Amino acid sequence: MTHSLTTRKLTHQYLIPTYGRFDLEIVRGSGSRVWTETGKQLLDFGAGIAVCSLGHAHPEVGKAVAHQCTQLLHTSNLYYTRPQAELARQLINIVGADGKVFFCNSGAEANEGLIKLTRKFGDAKRYEMITFQGSFHGRTMAGISATGQEKVKKGFAPLVPGFVHVPYGDLEAVRAAIRPETAAILVEPIQGEGGIRIATGQFLQGLRRLCDEHNLLLLFDEIQCGLGRTGDWCGWKSIAGESVIPDGIAWAKGIANGLPLGAFWVSSRNCTDRGALCDLLGLGSHGTTYGGNPVVCAAGLVVLEVIEKENLLKNALELGAYCREELRTIQSPAITDIRALGLMIGIEFGIALDSLLPSTPEDPRPPATRLAMALISEGLLAIPAGERVLRFLPPLNVTRFEIDEAVEKLRRILQTPGSVLSHP
Repeated sequence: MTHSLTTRKLTHQYLIPTYGRFDLEIVRGSGSRVWTETGKQLLDFGAGIAVCSLGHAHPEVGKAVAHQCTQLLHTSNLYYTRPQAELARQLINIVGADGKVFFCNSGAEANEGLIKLTRKFGDAKRYEMITFQGSFHGRTMAGISATGQEKVKKGFAPLVPGFVHVPYGDLEAVRAAIRPETAAILVEPIQGEGGIRIATGQFLQGLRRLCDEHNLLLLFDEIQCGLGRTGDWCGWKSIAGESVIPDGIAWAKGIANGLPLGAFWVSSRNCTDRGALCDLLGLGSHGTTYGGNPVVCAAGLVVLEVIEKENLLKNALELGAYCREELRTIQSPAITDIRALGLMIGIEFGIALDSLLPSTPEDPRPPATRLAMALISEGLLAIPAGERVLRFLPPLNVTRFEIDEAVEKLRRILQTPGSVLSHP
């Protein structure tokens, strides 16, 4: 009987093995903490990979979702629904520029929409998109083709044509890559999966100028850095202020506190002789059955409302800076860099970590993953990024006490090698 199997065994038996899961079976969460099937409590500084902006089981989100479920779950996008229209209006207000929004189910789909917009904009003559080394834009075929990391592409050739990768932050490399076929530049203002690498204001401003000079679209992937995580509603505004306005933005992750919702915004600027850019994707050119249904949009509205009401942008900015400074007090040669903007924090490690967490034939995982495993035994969840970066992505309502606790757990691991070596 399947009832006698553990969650882990059921997963291995019935799910396609695409995820390298940590050895945890999580059953409950509240705020910044989660509990396992065995009752172990952990401080969650991953927040579902920057998704649970208000923490786990936030009562106002639960109340809004429960109420909406009693009214209307789904209609498809053949009809009008109020929560969708209201959330679109809120997102446009956040951008601070005229435009329109499309709702989907995930970040990958949001980027897919911007890629399709680029092809429409190019009108068959221009189709190429410049993206960046170290980027991550999702797991669809177009998403992995756009992503500047070879590891996500392996085994999926031939890829979707029309993507050129250049070094992140190198404006001259971007300029050199522009060809007659180029139609857009897609960039993460902060590379998340790439290891919390933060663009400069000058770089984003330079991209805007290049796009204006060559009639290209400037598209921001704010799936991980947007909607409050950096201490501003828009990650790029934390870097460049109001000096840059893109032509399109992709969002997901923190938009609905864990419900599957993605969105992309498109500017209303005039697009040559074809009218507004935001109207290029016209009737029948793009769609989704579930995207922006009443339940997920009700959750999204409450998330934005609570962030505003509880002043969580300020909390993210101030406690992110506090966390960065506390991390710098850890005396460990293993830490080589700390990169942070708001509550998007990356801790990079050098080869000294390898002696603390040596790989073995039985456990060849990268050092950052082995460190995340060691931290689990200390009661802390953090997210690896690549080989040597660990991310802290706590909820936006994290407390100073919780930051102190997380930093102390990391300090204990790095300064007590014996305890590290004893971890499975």
